[in-house]
Amino acid sequence: MTQGSESVRFGKRTTDTVLHRFEQWARDTPGARALIAGPDGLTYGELDARADRLAQRLLDSDLPPGALVAVATARQTELLVALLAVLKAGGSYAVIDVVSPRSGRRQIAAAEPVVLLTDAAQQAALENGGGPRVIRLDAQAAAIGGPRTEQPPDAPADGPADGPADRPADSPADRVPGAAAPPAGRTAAVLFTGAAEPRAVPVSHGLLLAAHEAWAEVARPTPQDRHLFTVGTDVTAFAAGWTRALCSGGALVLSPRSAWQPGDVRTAVETDRVTVLHTDPGGAARLLLEDAERGTLAPAAHRGADPACRSLRLLAVSGDRLYLDEQATLQVRLRPGARVLNVYGPAECAGIGAWFELPQLPHPLDDAEEISLLGTALPGFRVEVRGGEIRLVPPDGADAVPTGDLGLLREDGLLEYGGRLRDRIALPGGRLLDPYPVESAIRSHEGIGAVILKGVDGPRGPRRLVAYVAPPPGGPPRAPLPDIEELRDHLAGKVLREECPRTVIRLRTLPRTTAGQEDRDALPLPILPAAARSAGSKSGKYGSAAPVGETSAGCAAGCGGVALGFVALILTNLLWPGSTDLTGVPQPWAFLFFVLYLFECVAFGIGVVFLFGGRARMLRQRRGPSLTVAAHLAVSYLLLSWWPQDNFYRLAAKQDWPRQAALVYAFNIPLMIAGVVVAAYVVSKPADPFDFHDPTDDWPDR
Repeated sequence: MTQGSESVRFGKRTTDTVLHRFEQWARDTPGARALIAGPDGLTYGELDARADRLAQRLLDSDLPPGALVAVATARQTELLVALLAVLKAGGSYAVIDVVSPRSGRRQIAAAEPVVLLTDAAQQAALENGGGPRVIRLDAQAAAIGGPRTEQPPDAPADGPADGPADRPADSPADRVPGAAAPPAGRTAAVLFTGAAEPRAVPVSHGLLLAAHEAWAEVARPTPQDRHLFTVGTDVTAFAAGWTRALCSGGALVLSPRSAWQPGDVRTAVETDRVTVLHTDPGGAARLLLEDAERGTLAPAAHRGADPACRSLRLLAVSGDRLYLDEQATLQVRLRPGARVLNVYGPAECAGIGAWFELPQLPHPLDDAEEISLLGTALPGFRVEVRGGEIRLVPPDGADAVPTGDLGLLREDGLLEYGGRLRDRIALPGGRLLDPYPVESAIRSHEGIGAVILKGVDGPRGPRRLVAYVAPPPGGPPRAPLPDIEELRDHLAGKVLREECPRTVIRLRTLPRTTAGQEDRDALPLPILPAAARSAGSKSGKYGSAAPVGETSAGCAAGCGGVALGFVALILTNLLWPGSTDLTGVPQPWAFLFFVLYLFECVAFGIGVVFLFGGRARMLRQRRGPSLTVAAHLAVSYLLLSWWPQDNFYRLAAKQDWPRQAALVYAFNIPLMIAGVVVAAYVVSKPADPFDFHDPTDDWPDR
């Protein structure tokens, strides 16, 4: 099945590129704000002039035509200067992750750039020996990355470091030779997939421009717009999406620091009057549902527009699934007339391909909390579904791009998301399970806002299903989440019995990658009993939770307890002379009593070890702190008390009632109390409803 639009045709202007679109705005509106980074920023004229100077440096360094240049800098203003400069010099760019140097080094290895444009700090973190040639951006900071200076629109731009300062920024003498129009099929940018091992994806000049035009036809950007991207600069949404602002005459709001912090986004939206926000589902929820109503108990869907976000006219959400009820809730939190777009597309299509907003629905749908719609193809793109997999055909007429996502073209003409192929779970017997339908059914529970179903190898068989659940954003901060029994009752009749999870792990939020996708690899593993962990550790599935170190520590504790027991046995006759005298006891009773004395001493030794080393392990069970302390002392007493108690009893006369009563109250009654405390600890549940482990199901077969 195919769905498509031909509004944008690739190659209709073969001499046009996104660079020429930007340069046209720089010539027409040189005094307009292009970049806003806190109190600093650059106008279109200043940005163009600085990009020209850096491009000339690249050309002077003998940059080959079409060479790939990796850009790695934490200063986002200088990042945009560098991207434009690379295009002006006739090269292609790749934005490198500087927040995680390990990820950045992997990206450099995958892309194999000719030149690395970076700063001193990032150079030290990213260099791994034998890499690309390095050109330092901070070597001429005054000429390239100095602070913004206010100028009238017709004032001349700052002169280059080695030339006159009185030439206009758009003088022909300052134009860069490499700015001539490259072939539409030449690579303009190299983007990276969001996988753990990054894959370099080349994007041509023609596709980059076609993606911008497709976006512009749907979003209708204006020169008055101010755009803000919350994702990392190396993520496709930013690395290919900066054109949405700078090729339409708008301003790009950047973080004054290396990356946006969640709390700073809301402030920037309000202070800088952001009109177009590009984010992921988690970022949208934090901005409009969590930060806006922190501590408010009213359901998010019943709240009105957020006053702090009154400037927003467009919210573009991409990176991961967005359910219909989530999209509707976000729509309510914006002012009337504002739009919420669910944008979908892989790096091979410059991050776009399909889009959906609520007015596309021909009629209301039931079960909105179980449906994620990708809508229709963006202008110039085509959507195909082959064998259940979504494929996107870009405007350049290239082969269809398999996305790795499952989908369905509905009868109403809309594309519905159906999960990811890489998330499939291999069940015992070899059957593959698509977790998305089960996750959607779990999400229909009113207390659950997000869920991931994952297969985890357990001690009694492979791939036991574990449900990781989180509450709806913006709801009560400590709302209880369902336990495993309640969840199974909810799923009865909706999914097959073998597809129901065996364990529930309750989290405050689900982890996400820097690209905004739910990070299944970062989910915590179930806390298994010691015996189960020992069985599971043989296959190495539990990583750092494998009990190799714990087993060694347990052996050491046991040996220490036995050693202390023999010390206690030696001290017995010194502390209680005659209490272990067996000379008048016939065999085999004498031997049995000796074994009893030996067990009492060993129990005492183990009790000493547990008293000083057992509390830390008991805290892992996540019971209440007071109950854990009481249970720790109770178990210690149960082990420690037998050695002194029996020795005192053996030396007390049968008719010595005062001593007998003292021994009963000193030992027997505390032993009963300790037993009650241990029983309360065993049957108790974790005090925190958002614990990582549900004790109702430690891999049981039920």
